[in-house]
Amino acid sequence: MKKAEKELRSELVERCREMNASGINQGTSGNISARFEDRMLISPSATPYDAMQPEMVASIPLEDASGAWEGPLKPSTEWRFHHKLLRDRTDAGAVVHAHPTYCTTLAIARKEIPSCHYMIAAFGGTNVRCAGYARFGSEELSQLAIDAMVNRTACLLANHGMITIGESMGKAMWRAVELETIAKQYYHSLMIGGPVLLSDGEINETMAAFAGYGVQDDAGKSGPSGGASGRRKAKAA
Repeated sequence: MKKAEKELRSELVERCREMNASGINQGTSGNISARFEDRMLISPSATPYDAMQPEMVASIPLEDASGAWEGPLKPSTEWRFHHKLLRDRTDAGAVVHAHPTYCTTLAIARKEIPSCHYMIAAFGGTNVRCAGYARFGSEELSQLAIDAMVNRTACLLANHGMITIGESMGKAMWRAVELETIAKQYYHSLMIGGPVLLSDGEINETMAAFAGYGVQDDAGKSGPSGGASGRRKAKAA
């Protein structure tokens, strides 16, 4: 196994543990994947993160949609949308799926997140859509998720949870934390009369500003463009 792959597997395990420690996931319900060359590395199914080891991470060829995998444990049941996103999205180097409380609450109500805060622009547009419902792990759910993420880097899954993507695991995790924070803020604003939404022009202005914001780096440590700024930070990649 190449050194780079070993390092990526180790980071994937660390990110899974971080996902629970940060409060955006509970138990083994979430999953993380990352692209390595022409393969997808993905957390194994139903494995406690504290017990997970790098060699347990499953590997699936990106060009093989059959789900054939290598490793001692079978991949997450949600491997299908991870696989499609990493195979088809050039901006996706990693995928985070979790069941954070506020994102999931909105998803249970089948509400998208509108332009209630300028940071919604970090997800590629004026809203974060809520994909329709289908059984977990199904091909139908995978397609619904892909459709909801057209021109977006996140979506909610009806009666389920959320997905984010990023150029790196650090960036995908940063988006996951940011998404849950905005979901919480939106939820609370609904309790005091509802938010005053920003216009499409105001969000587009923010997106344009994000394009040159901060210093880019390969780790995608934090902030809209990977720079040193941002409201919240994921653990350094």
